[in-house]
Amino acid sequence: MKQNIFKMVLVLIGILFLNIPSVGAQTAEEYLSAGNDNSKLGNFNRAIIDYTKAIGINPNLAKAYNNRGVAYAREGSLPRAIADFTMAIANNIKDAQAYNNRGRAYAQQGNFSHAIFDYTRAIEISTFYVKAYNNRGFAYYKLKEYDKAWSDVHKVEAIGGRVDPYFIEDLKKVSELKGHNT
Repeated sequence: MKQNIFKMVLVLIGILFLNIPSVGAQTAEEYLSAGNDNSKLGNFNRAIIDYTKAIGINPNLAKAYNNRGVAYAREGSLPRAIADFTMAIANNIKDAQAYNNRGRAYAQQGNFSHAIFDYTRAIEISTFYVKAYNNRGFAYYKLKEYDKAWSDVHKVEAIGGRVDPYFIEDLKKVSELKGHNT
């Protein structure tokens, strides 16, 4: 009787282990997807863990670095975010989104010159990248380079994008005070 119960327990344990997928069997893309899902839900710590696992499996997965950088930025860890955006760029030098994201992180640190460099690179890669034009225009505004800010505003409007009306209003006010063109 005891042997039968013991055998049954062993069989049940075997069945359980056969039906549980091994964590190591997940692919980098599956971890990337799980990270994206967690990020959408606002679970940034969990997303960072998933992206880190994806990178552990595939250290050349630029999208995982980029997305983990976004999660770090949302958690307020800008140096880590910048490091990840830099790794994303190193793995895909044509990743306009990674340049834009790194520019935003630099801007959040108040480093608008570095931000402008990255926004410009994003625009060179993707000439109709409205977010990069908007971000660069705001960075120019922060550096009091109002003519350049207006140039980016007009470019966004020319390609059919939308510029924040409050930003335009602020830019108009300082431009009028400083005698710049609008």
